[in-house]
Amino acid sequence: MRSLDDPALVAEQYASERNLQARQSIYAQHEGRDARVAAFDAVEAAAPRRLLEVGGGQGELAERFVRELRAEVTLVDQSVRMVELAAARGIDARVGDVQQLPFADAEFDVAVAAWMLYHVPDLDRGLGELARVLEPGGRLVAVTNGEGHIAELRNVIRSPPMTGFSRENGAQALLRHFAAVDQIDLDGVATITDAAAVHAYRDSMMTSNTSRELVFELPLRVRTSVTIFVATR
Repeated sequence: MRSLDDPALVAEQYASERNLQARQSIYAQHEGRDARVAAFDAVEAAAPRRLLEVGGGQGELAERFVRELRAEVTLVDQSVRMVELAAARGIDARVGDVQQLPFADAEFDVAVAAWMLYHVPDLDRGLGELARVLEPGGRLVAVTNGEGHIAELRNVIRSPPMTGFSRENGAQALLRHFAAVDQIDLDGVATITDAAAVHAYRDSMMTSNTSRELVFELPLRVRTSVTIFVATR
């Protein structure tokens, strides 16, 4: 079974936007605070001037940071396709790796890593790089999931539980590189009413067995578990 921090798997996952869109679709009916809104609010509270987003994907958050916060934003992602999509939104988007950031020390005052640190093979190296490019007192807003996130759906598709950077171990990992860490936990429930969405999610997850028949009943209610860490340099 391949892991979420397998570089080849990550490259396959984000070679196009299709897999990401399939995974995002299961949250169309969600009860609870929107994690992306909460992440934006955490960044806004940091009053960014020069902001770096790593693993920024298609650039939706980065576009809001530019438009609503008037921040100078640089986006880095390993996927050429994601960088193309972000650049089409007018974002300064570059292909790069969080484990080896092409920036000077203390170049940014805020960094954002939303749902991506569990993909980093050498987490300590990546966090060290994020701390390095932040000025003293700068903040990293890191978003991840809990180990129980969408467990009901993972059971249906036989996907392994989340490992790596998570709600349960994120603060400990961050404190190896940052002076202080605040934690915001967001729990909710997503209701899936479309069987096609379940199959599309399964097919998008390359850690799942796509050959077995799925057995489930609709509506499928799955618990969501998201955490936002705000780490201060």
